[in-house]
This record gives sequence, C-alpha cells and structure tokens, in this order.
Amino acid sequence: MNFWETITGSDLTREYKAFDGRARVLPAEYQAAWEEIKIHLSPYSGFTGRNLMPILDGALGLLEETASDGQSVREALGDDVKGFCAAIAGEEGSKSYRDKWREQLNNNVAKKLGRLGG
Repeated sequence: MNFWETITGSDLTREYKAFDGRARVLPAEYQAAWEEIKIHLSPYSGFTGRNLMPILDGALGLLEETASDGQSVREALGDDVKGFCAAIAGEEGSKSYRDKWREQLNNNVAKKLGRLGG
C-alpha cells in the first residue's frame, strides 16, 4: 500500500469490491447474510474503515466455508446476526465510533465546566 492509496482509500475500495465479488458466488441466503453483516458492522468502523477489513474478511471466510460444507446461514451465524457482528467486532456492548466521540465530547465539556466552576 502506498501513500496515495492510503490517503484516497482506493486500496479499501478495491478490497471491498473483492469481498463483494467473493460473496456473489455464494448461495442467495448467504449473500443476504453478507449484506446484513456489512450493515451491522458499519457502526464499529473507525474513521477510514480499515479496522473492519480483517473482520469482514474473516466473516466472509466463515460464510464461504459453511456454504461449502452445506450448512445453513442460521447454523453458521445463529439467529441474531446483529449480535454475531457485535461479538466479532469486539464484545457485546463494545463501543462504536459514535460512542467514543460522544464520550470524548462529554469529557471535554466536563473539563471546561470544571475550569469555569473552580
């Protein structure tokens, strides 16, 4: 990865398209699960989304493996895809980037108010 790719994110775009290409050869129920996984993992993304690439690759690999074994999506992911995504992104209840920004903002405001009051 060169500097220009890092700045523009073209490497991520290329990798993301490759993931979608791999998903297109899966059975329909797996393709639907892949779309759902992408939606539920997006809140755990950092500013650039680079942190999700290994997670997406692993989730897609799991789908590919279970599809080739003839298992159903439900057997692979369980009944709660959103919970599955939270688990692979960290832990159940792990903080999203919005939560982290909100906490940072609240801390900054508290510091400012503390300076005014003290």
